[in-house]
Amino acid sequence: MNISTRPPATTISSRRFNQNRSAAKKLAEQGPVIITDRGRPTHVLMTHEEYQRISSRPMSLLEALAQPGGDEYDFDFDIPKLEGPLFKPAEFDIDFED
Repeated sequence: MNISTRPPATTISSRRFNQNRSAAKKLAEQGPVIITDRGRPTHVLMTHEEYQRISSRPMSLLEALAQPGGDEYDFDFDIPKLEGPLFKPAEFDIDFED
């Protein structure tokens, strides 16, 4: 599970957005602004820096497979080696010579 420290999104109506775009831009500096049309989310306003941050990260395995034609993607995937006191090889004390 990936826990991020993203700020919560603010939701505003498209009418409110159209009436005061500068306030919406200021809200976007604190986190994404979800713009709704008739109560349904239709757009997201965010800073360019936030857009660059989320669009420049590598695609995850799940994202690649979820794409149309995802089975055609080819990319390297290294399985991390688990180490430390919580991860140790299983020990079996079974006598197979009976």
